[in-house]
Amino acid sequence: MPANQIHNAPATMSARSWAMLVLLGVIWGGSFFFARIAVSELHPLSLVLFRVAIAAIALQIYLAAAGISFRSALPYAPGLVLLAVLNNVIPFSLIFAGQTQLGAGLASVLNATTPFWTALLASQLTDDEKLSWNKVLGILLGIAGTAIMIGPGLVSGLGAPAWAKLALIGASLSYALALMVAKRLRGIPPAVVATAQLTASTAVMVPVVLTVNGFAGLFSHSVHVWAAVLGLALLSTAFAYLLYFRLVADAGATNASLVTLIVPASAILLGVLFLGERLEPIEMLGMAVIALGLVTIDGRLFDSATRGGPVKRSP
Repeated sequence: MPANQIHNAPATMSARSWAMLVLLGVIWGGSFFFARIAVSELHPLSLVLFRVAIAAIALQIYLAAAGISFRSALPYAPGLVLLAVLNNVIPFSLIFAGQTQLGAGLASVLNATTPFWTALLASQLTDDEKLSWNKVLGILLGIAGTAIMIGPGLVSGLGAPAWAKLALIGASLSYALALMVAKRLRGIPPAVVATAQLTASTAVMVPVVLTVNGFAGLFSHSVHVWAAVLGLALLSTAFAYLLYFRLVADAGATNASLVTLIVPASAILLGVLFLGERLEPIEMLGMAVIALGLVTIDGRLFDSATRGGPVKRSP
């Protein structure tokens, strides 16, 4: 889809969009693995800086190699800076702060509310993404499935301070607002949006990190930590944001936000496959409920059932 059609993206999801959503969920699920290794030595704010800076450099190289001009982003500089703040600086900072008091389980559930806030905002601020019964029901099923899947991790976090819970909800709201901004950046290819956002995030984070942590020891870390940082920056940020903004362009803000329902399931499955962790029955039940929520949001099975036959949608 041409970049100038971002604002009028369809509300329904094509097979390609669903594939991108699942792939993005798997990649962002893997970010927890990389981050878990990196924070063993890196201050969270320093990790944010390295994540966005290395990803920005990689995408600038990608644009140069692909012959895509970065100049198309310059007239949209204020909006792109706002996008960087709402999509990286604020949510990353709030999530890291909240997780100093919250378990990963409750944090995942609160982060999974992003599609709910996005749907509410999109219904009020856009003309092409109105609320429907299947979207609301599907999102609620997805949040419930995440809560079921997390199980004991959710219960253990319920006694955390209110400010920590509000920090995670604030991060979800910030992501939802960022999607509203992304929809309005018409005329910019998704790759340029991703590159500009990360470049602006780097410019914001440099003075923040130098003020809070200083320069001493910023680069003195072990090889395995740097490997994790590179994985987080190149795969879970640079490549992931190329997918993310293409998904926003193809399927709309609300549909793109559904990735937060897939990420917890992805993180658990990756742990089973690569870390030798065990998949519990409660986790399987939660994943099934999330899958039912996504099917409900898609609506094709319900259309087919109510109309007495398969419904054809554009691929």
